[in-house]
Amino acid sequence: MSEASIDPAAAEVANFTWTKFIKNIATFKGDLSALTAPPFILSPVSLTEFSQYWSEHPDLLLAANNAGSQFEPKFESVKYTDELNQFLFVVRWFISTLKSQYCSRNESMGSEKKPLNPFLGEVFVGKWEHKDPQGTTICLSEQVSHHPPITAYSIFNDTNRISLQGYNQAKPTFSSAMLSVKQFGHALLKVGDFNEYLLTLPSLHIEGLIAASPYVELDGKSYIQGSFGHFAVIEFFGKGWMSGKKNSFKCKVYGSKTEYDEDIKPIVVISGQWSGKSTIYAGDDEKKKKNPQEFYDASRIAVEQLSVKPIEEQNEIESRRAWKDVAAAIKEGDFNKIHQSKTVLEETQRALRKQEQESGNTWNNKWFDLVPVDEDTKSSYMKLATLAQLSLEDVPSGTVAGSKDEAKWLKEDSPAQHWRFNREKWDNETEITL
Repeated sequence: MSEASIDPAAAEVANFTWTKFIKNIATFKGDLSALTAPPFILSPVSLTEFSQYWSEHPDLLLAANNAGSQFEPKFESVKYTDELNQFLFVVRWFISTLKSQYCSRNESMGSEKKPLNPFLGEVFVGKWEHKDPQGTTICLSEQVSHHPPITAYSIFNDTNRISLQGYNQAKPTFSSAMLSVKQFGHALLKVGDFNEYLLTLPSLHIEGLIAASPYVELDGKSYIQGSFGHFAVIEFFGKGWMSGKKNSFKCKVYGSKTEYDEDIKPIVVISGQWSGKSTIYAGDDEKKKKNPQEFYDASRIAVEQLSVKPIEEQNEIESRRAWKDVAAAIKEGDFNKIHQSKTVLEETQRALRKQEQESGNTWNNKWFDLVPVDEDTKSSYMKLATLAQLSLEDVPSGTVAGSKDEAKWLKEDSPAQHWRFNREKWDNETEITL
């Protein structure tokens, strides 16, 4: 390709060095999620596809509804009930999702990449087909908001009567050469007719920016609250200057949030690396490293790929079809083509939004509804969040109710609303097929 044929704007992006990118982040004013990333840091995958990472081990998700199954390993000192067994299956499934969600790109691409920013209404669908009698697990993902960017998702298996729904919004900030991300949203897991679990999302930060080899490290805490009272607090921490291992965590499981508050001995403690091996101990044996048993080994268990129909059979708003030219250009390293393809797609979307505005219409979401928290009667979110003493407001996931952190993020003129899956809308869907 001759120099004369290169788009000047694309050429400027192509010459955008890593150092310039870091300086741009550091001086950028406004929402960092809106910052245009140079081609060399782009992933060929849209953020809507990330929802599948919740179930790349669908057998572990479905295991949560294996009624009467004994969780292994089993400790003689622990009094097991059906409810505790199920809660431990849920904890193991949640830990299994973390590697796919937060470091699979680092392994497949050499470093963390910025996913393509979905356009409003973009969808991603697929399924996992299982051997009888496990049926089919379906994954639905939809970009329900563009400003701010929010992705909602639902994963369900009717045969096993298990379903997951949730949404995610990331708010990044930059300080001291570190990119920090607060996650908004939560996940709700329903098992059978009555058992539900609230799962909050950890905060994270991007390390390795100065060395031009970024990777994700989780920090802060995640909580799991079960409808029968069981409560888990998962604390994340990375490698320190002198000791420790990256991707480390410690999870303590209690019979209730009250037991956690009163510092009563936990039922079990799990510790290790969420991207590798973790160990489970009974009670406070973790302190003494007494009678350790393997809990989960993320490095040993391969993921099960989601089945997605060929691009030529997809609707134009489905992720892989919509972004196919951009994705191909990223894989080829063709900066000019990346810029041109992204521009065509983004300008088309801007034109659609302008047409809607001029005609007085608004975009109608396909499968998810924005529900005020006091009208959220179809889920157990309010009950579970209250049991866990977590904020019901639109604040970072896992924020404690009445805390200084909650006050910091509260907006008086913005009543709490959460995205909820509308199964009836999916059942009546005619344009998008699996």
